Amino acid sequence: MVLGAALLQCGMDAQTSQPAAHAKYGSNAAAGKFFTHDGIKLYYEVYGTGEPLLLIHGNGSSIGELAAQIAYFRKRHKVIAMDSRDHGKSSDSPDKITYEKMTDDLAALLDHLQTGPAYVLGWSDGGIEALLLGIRHPAQVKKIAAMAANLNPQGLRPEATGMIESMMNSMPAAEKETPAGKRELKVTDMMRHEPRIEASALEAIAAPTLVLASDQDVISDEHTIEIYHHIPNSELCIFPNATHMIPYDDPELFNTTVDRFFRTPFVKKDRIQALLKSLEALKASHN
Repeated sequence: MVLGAALLQCGMDAQTSQPAAHAKYGSNAAAGKFFTHDGIKLYYEVYGTGEPLLLIHGNGSSIGELAAQIAYFRKRHKVIAMDSRDHGKSSDSPDKITYEKMTDDLAALLDHLQTGPAYVLGWSDGGIEALLLGIRHPAQVKKIAAMAANLNPQGLRPEATGMIESMMNSMPAAEKETPAGKRELKVTDMMRHEPRIEASALEAIAAPTLVLASDQDVISDEHTIEIYHHIPNSELCIFPNATHMIPYDDPELFNTTVDRFFRTPFVKKDRIQALLKSLEALKASHN
């Protein structure tokens, strides 16, 4: 869904708005490397040591917009972040861009780095790709945290759909012919037609998955809950009084929530049995 492109359209560049100390993320010669998959030259950066964690940015965005997440998680993880095809420093694809192609690029990166199963955190379009990794490349995924993902364009609130149309229509004709303009139109237009993921396909995700969104998100509440209910080993988190931008607006809350999920062994709870067990413990504590 919408992230970097929408901010740029409003005259606010998320990458340059990050604190100066994090300006290197997304443009760090010491950490940045390229590899090629499917004929596309893909840029990535790696930070820290420990269990691998793949961070996936949103539509029209890049590694730099994940600065707060990189800075936090690199303390205990080997953090891997890549500019998607047609984004950031990665090269443009000659044909239609799809979430499946971007997901396969990420799987190829994990193969290239020989990481083994990784924790995966995706935001917006990155959340879509995180879910698709669980579907298409299950052996490469340890746990998934998907923030504000959608399965189809109908999962967006009408206001978000209107924003996308406005972004497409308001671009000056001359700008549409520039390389940057063509790239922006291509990735923005993708959101009007994709993804096309059947809810039933989520049932194949075996990895424990944290489904996240905000109560004022551009993804409808009903759609987020539908995603949650179709993933067998899932947990749900709705951030109060927050928007699609909570990873940027309140990184401390967002990062610690995801971190707790990654660090805590997953136990699928039976709602009745877990309730009764806690009730018994509560009564015992007063005896």
